[in-house]
Amino acid sequence: MALLISWRPSSASNISFPFIVKKTSYSKSAKMGSFSTNNISCSVTSSSASIMVAQRKLPILLFDVMDTIVRDPFYHDVPAFFRMSMKELLESKHPTSWIEFEKGLISEEELTRKFFKDGRSFDMEGLKNCMKRGYSYLEGVEGLLNSLKENGYEIHAFTNYPIWYQMIEDELKLSNYLSWTFCSCIFGKRKPDPDFYLEVVKHLNVKASNCIFVDDRMGNVEAAIELGLKGLQFKNADLLQKDLSLLGVDISTNESQDLIECSS
Repeated sequence: MALLISWRPSSASNISFPFIVKKTSYSKSAKMGSFSTNNISCSVTSSSASIMVAQRKLPILLFDVMDTIVRDPFYHDVPAFFRMSMKELLESKHPTSWIEFEKGLISEEELTRKFFKDGRSFDMEGLKNCMKRGYSYLEGVEGLLNSLKENGYEIHAFTNYPIWYQMIEDELKLSNYLSWTFCSCIFGKRKPDPDFYLEVVKHLNVKASNCIFVDDRMGNVEAAIELGLKGLQFKNADLLQKDLSLLGVDISTNESQDLIECSS
């Protein structure tokens, strides 16, 4: 008998499990349009399964992306792009089109047609360029992610975002530190839908209590905690590092270890 763990990450995924990994490419076609991703199957024989599971470093870290790792241009730059205040933009845009786009229910072309309530036209390529220019790591977060990676933690994006997550990857290469595993546009679900959290835990094949979820929105964190995950609200990188340390996450680096050894 073999143990089979199936995943549905994106093409930018960088899975670093102690399992034997086999990648096979396929095309996923959805209403948001066709894009390539990888179907990653991890298989081990039953005789070695318990040993390999034991080698998997816990806890598993799940990170929201926008305004947790990456600056969100929608709130900072997009109103100015449309020459509106945020209030005017929120009043003018279609109430559900962006949510549908995030869930992969509509394509970019459909979003262009229904972004505004009145159906007015706008420069979609200009909007995308505005978003790309606005993406940047929040202060201190990239260094924290690098420390977590150096310490062998398994890190996944768990984000409400459309297919444009690929633009973030192109600009910032988040896959250097985490896997784009759990995106709303792939799963058709959004936080804080409990089913999305449950599907994440199912795919990871671990107990919910072995996951730490980080998000800037308290409502999303509370939803995680209610389902048995450990949850942390992101405020800034320094506070997050302290909160993770309190939960037993090792964030020491080789450099800091060398300093400790030199001073002892």
